[in-house]
Amino acid sequence: MTRTTLTSAVLTVLLGMPAAAATSPAPFAGTQTTPHQATAAEAARFVGDWILAMQGPNGPGTFNLSVKVEQEKVAGEISSDTLPKQAITDVTVDKESLVLSYTFDYQGNAVDAAVTLTPGTDEKVAAQISFAGGAYVMTGSATKKDAAK
Repeated sequence: MTRTTLTSAVLTVLLGMPAAAATSPAPFAGTQTTPHQATAAEAARFVGDWILAMQGPNGPGTFNLSVKVEQEKVAGEISSDTLPKQAITDVTVDKESLVLSYTFDYQGNAVDAAVTLTPGTDEKVAAQISFAGGAYVMTGSATKKDAAK
């Protein structure tokens, strides 16, 4: 499948997402230099249920993200109103960011995606989702569901 077709497929999925208020991602200052598998301790500040308010080239979208630790392994799930719940088992740490990578099926084609959560200032967490190796990128913020009430 060509990159253009893959990009079109990802864009088609993303166009059907519901609207949400989006904000710019907060900057971060990382300390570690090499990405590695996330430990429970490193992921602790990200554990919980999140609402991702994202903005992409074709408009806004909202995602539900759950980060958890099961038997000392960090895992997650992501979904939206138009996409079913997707398990995430590849979770790494890159500097101060938690990166949750997964692949989903779109009309028989595997599309890779990576959700990056980066702590910022004033308790804000910047969020980014990169689809198809960066062919389509959405940025915004992540808010813990407990804090959103």
